[in-house]
Amino acid sequence: MPSVYAYPERNFAVFARDARDSLTPNETQRTTLIVAGCYIIAIAILWHLPYLSAIIYPFKLLTVGFHEMSHAFAGVLTCAHIHSIELDPDEGGATRMSGGIPWITLPAGYLGSSLIGAALITCGFNETASKVASLALAAFFLFTLWWARRNWLTWILILGMSGLIVLFWFVAGGIALRYFVLFIGVMSCMYVLWDVVDDTIARKVNGSDASSFAQICGCCPSQVWGVIWLIQAFAFFAAGVIIGLVAFKQSSAQQAEDSRHFLPVPGSSGALSLVPNALSSTLLCVVATVAVLSHRWM
Repeated sequence: MPSVYAYPERNFAVFARDARDSLTPNETQRTTLIVAGCYIIAIAILWHLPYLSAIIYPFKLLTVGFHEMSHAFAGVLTCAHIHSIELDPDEGGATRMSGGIPWITLPAGYLGSSLIGAALITCGFNETASKVASLALAAFFLFTLWWARRNWLTWILILGMSGLIVLFWFVAGGIALRYFVLFIGVMSCMYVLWDVVDDTIARKVNGSDASSFAQICGCCPSQVWGVIWLIQAFAFFAAGVIIGLVAFKQSSAQQAEDSRHFLPVPGSSGALSLVPNALSSTLLCVVATVAVLSHRWM
C-alpha cells in the first residue's frame, strides 16, 4: 500500500519541474535577454558621459513623463484636481494638483513609473504584446498632452516619441517595435533605480518625493523610504522579466505570424483590406484629438 505522504512530494516535484521549464528561456527569449542586457550596459555607460549622454536624453525625459503621469493618475483616483504637468529641460518635472491623498500620490511617481517599465519589459518579449503596449503608450501620450497645456518641451517629446513608434511599427513587421518597447521599459526601470539612489540615498534632496513623504509620515527619514522604493523597483524589474519568460514562449516565426494578423502593417497580405478603414479612422482620431486639445487651450 503506497504511503499517503508520497503524494505531496510528487506534486512538489512536478511543480518544480514545470516552474523550471517555464523560466528556462527559449532561443527567442535568450536573444531578448541578451538585447536587454546590452541596453542596461549601454544606458549605464551613456548616463555619465558628458556628450554622448545626449543620445538617451529624450528617453530620460520620457521616463520623467511616466513619473509625473503616475502622480497625476494617482491624483485622479483620489479625487484630486490636476492643474498641469510640466517637464523641465534639466530632466526634472512637476505635477501640480490640489486635493487628493498625499500618502498615495507621493509614492505613486516612482512606483508607477517602475510598474510601467516592468510592463513594457514584459511586452518586449512578444511582437503582438508590443503593439498593444504601443496603443497604451498612445493613450498615455494623449493624457499627457491634455494636462501639459502649453509646455513646449512636452509637446516636442510626445510628438517625437509618437513618430518613432509609428516608424518602428513599419520596420520588419513589428520586430523593431518590440525592441523599441523593450528599450523604453529598461530605460524607465533604470531611471527609477538611479533617481531613487541619487535623490534619497546617495544625497538628500529636500524637494524629492521621499523627503515630502517622510515629512507626512514622520516615522522614517527619507533615506528609509528611498531604500523601500528601491527594493520595490528591483522587484518590479524582476517581475517584468519573469512574466515575459513565462507568458511568451512563442518562437520568432510564431510571433511574426501572430503579429501579422493584429493591426497588420499596411501593404502586407493581411492589411490590404484594412488600409482604407485604417487610414480614415486614423485621420478621424487625429482631427478629433487636435480639436479637443485646441478647445481646451483656447
